[in-house]
Amino acid sequence: MKWVVKKAAVLGAGVMGAQIAAHLANAKVPVVLFDLPAKEGDKNAVVKKALDGLKRLQPSPLVSRDTLQYIDAANYEEHLELLSGCDLIIEAIAERVDWKNDLYARIAPFVTPGTVLASNTSGLSINGLAEALPAALRPNFCGIHFFNPPRYMPLVEIIATRDSAPAMLDGLETWLTSRLGKGVLRALDTPNFVANRIGVFSILAVMHHTAAFGLGFDTVDALTGPKIGRPRSATFRTGDVVGLDTLAHVVNTMRDTLPSDPWHAFFKAPAWLDGLITRGALGQKTKGGIYRKQGKAIEVFDPAAGDYRASNDTLSAEVSAILKLADPAARLKALRESGDAQAQFVWAIFRDLFHYCAVQLENVADNARDVDFALRWGFGWAQGPFELWQAAGWADTAQAIAADIEGGLAMSRAPLPAWVTAPGRSGVHGAAGSWSARRQADVPRSSLPVYARQLFPERLLGEAGARPDESGETLFENAGVRLWRLPAVDGGIGIVSFKSKMHAIGDEVVDGLLEALSRAERELDGLVIWHEAPFAVGANLKQIHDACVAGDFERLERTVSRFQQTAMAIKFSAVPVVAAVEGMALGGGCEFAMHARKRVLALESQLGLVEVGVGLIPSGGGCKELALRAAGWAAQSGTAGEVLGKLTPTFMAVATGKTGKSAHEAVALGYASADDTILFHPRELLWVALKEARLLADAGYVPPVPARGVPVAGRAGIASMEMTLVNMREGGMISAHDYRVSRAVAVALCGGELEYGSLVDEAWLLTVERRAFIELLKTPETQARIQHMLETGKPLRN
Repeated sequence: MKWVVKKAAVLGAGVMGAQIAAHLANAKVPVVLFDLPAKEGDKNAVVKKALDGLKRLQPSPLVSRDTLQYIDAANYEEHLELLSGCDLIIEAIAERVDWKNDLYARIAPFVTPGTVLASNTSGLSINGLAEALPAALRPNFCGIHFFNPPRYMPLVEIIATRDSAPAMLDGLETWLTSRLGKGVLRALDTPNFVANRIGVFSILAVMHHTAAFGLGFDTVDALTGPKIGRPRSATFRTGDVVGLDTLAHVVNTMRDTLPSDPWHAFFKAPAWLDGLITRGALGQKTKGGIYRKQGKAIEVFDPAAGDYRASNDTLSAEVSAILKLADPAARLKALRESGDAQAQFVWAIFRDLFHYCAVQLENVADNARDVDFALRWGFGWAQGPFELWQAAGWADTAQAIAADIEGGLAMSRAPLPAWVTAPGRSGVHGAAGSWSARRQADVPRSSLPVYARQLFPERLLGEAGARPDESGETLFENAGVRLWRLPAVDGGIGIVSFKSKMHAIGDEVVDGLLEALSRAERELDGLVIWHEAPFAVGANLKQIHDACVAGDFERLERTVSRFQQTAMAIKFSAVPVVAAVEGMALGGGCEFAMHARKRVLALESQLGLVEVGVGLIPSGGGCKELALRAAGWAAQSGTAGEVLGKLTPTFMAVATGKTGKSAHEAVALGYASADDTILFHPRELLWVALKEARLLADAGYVPPVPARGVPVAGRAGIASMEMTLVNMREGGMISAHDYRVSRAVAVALCGGELEYGSLVDEAWLLTVERRAFIELLKTPETQARIQHMLETGKPLRN
């Protein structure tokens, strides 16, 4: 039986509780957010203040402005009866066992049998917490550990108790995966579970070796960020992000609960960390921690001096060169053999991380796959520790670790487990699954039906499973696209995937897409445009730049015409075309998506018409579509001639290159439609898009016909938009060329220099776009902007 959450409650309106409630509301789940009653005035003031704070948080925990309407404020004194209507209750109060036990006793009489009750504890014993509950509630109790920020971090750890019902756990995992878009791991009930146990150990190892090698925190962050496949926040900045007090609490939990761990001596907060906490310098939430901003300068704490100094993250030439090596085995070997202190530091943190993971695998996780995904999803690492080790050469690395253990260089003298050096072992991930030290066997992935929706799930290094470009039956292929299908899923629906770098749209993509559309009309029932993120970063600027340099503007006009022809072919195809969008869909990518019959959007997709950034306007029908939608909105509202009111905010979005930060924002900006499908799990996009295309086809799909009699805003609309531009130019907010580009946007949106309310067709609107685009291409300012973008990846203001 499918488990559905019609209503939820979150207990605790602190940083995590409020954001968990926000993400439930993002999924349109009505949620009651509880906290203590205020001592004075409105008893819901604590929760209301937290909800107000959600509006100011960046990155925003809310996918749209109306999300808060799904959250009701409540307090424990007046509203506990509201719990009886909830299918899911998540406790997210402070990490105090006594406080949690008191709260459980208070809410127990109001929890309906069958309701899932879960604690968001980051490391307390779930079995210990369950003891405070009545026996009747224990089968539906478990841990449900979200990572901060809950909207953006994929990981949720589910921790079962001895009494947790298997069906409840399966239902919860299924719902978290598909409805909330999470990567779910079944963690063991051990201190700090999987991700924090390994991740915090890694931080402690970095702190230890930072002091041992005499390195600055800023240098270490330069070494432990993107250069080794970890987030930009690296190590010490991550401490500031999560809060130094929170970091110290997790470290102290390890110290207090893991006395027999061979690395126990290192489970303590350094004196400098305790000192910063005492001073109230807790990180970002106090506007200063390990790092602080003084004016425009960034300063970093220097424990030797006990004060801050200017940040300087310069790396040695030798370690920079080593970290650029493409071969993981060569890179790790070079780090190990180098005499450079920074290189030795990086080898040391890898060595001790690998050592710890190997020794503790049987105690912290069911299998190595869970460890690697925990660090990917919970800490943002590009690869987990076991993946890194396997990529670097399992046996040679194991031998080097053992040598350092023997030589007293490693943090612990605990020997490597026998399975690490077993004959023939080349890693922990393979075709049969991932190694489980607890079971002494390889463990396959979960067989829960929800994972069948992920046709191409995220894979770890060494795991079995074909890539999309190796899968299915190819129907057509050129240099730009591949048309293929998956007969085992639906052989009647084609899939067209772009092959270009970052899926930029050049001549080869346009040619291939036109051919794929033609073949789909002849041979298939529908077509899905899908490939892994990004959807498309826009037009191939190099091709445009080369034609500009050659002065071949006739060729450029033909190129733009063919681009428009392709967009129209998508829109008027005899078979339904569904765009499955993940990540960036910018410029021409956004325009192609706009012309599809329907879009299936990953929640965190970013759609936008950003051509103004290179001194151009949308010319693939983007302005045309926005003009049509404005006219349609005006007609539906009963004021067919009043299109300007709808166009004004649209104009500002296009003229400033505004990109929607989520699929919901894309709908609000007009780049997607309210009836489009928005998915929280991006790995489900292809499966759902195929189903959507099939549904449209089986319903007897009839393509639209080109629009005629479209009322436009004309000269009056252009003049209205120009007033805004004049003020911006006179105020120094935009340059003269910015003005020219933005006015061209106004002309395209308003249908050209016509009388207000003039009636035009789609072909006219496309012609206006195309002419404005070519005229801008002929200007030296736009050509300079294109060249600067190609050379630097950044926009030029000229």
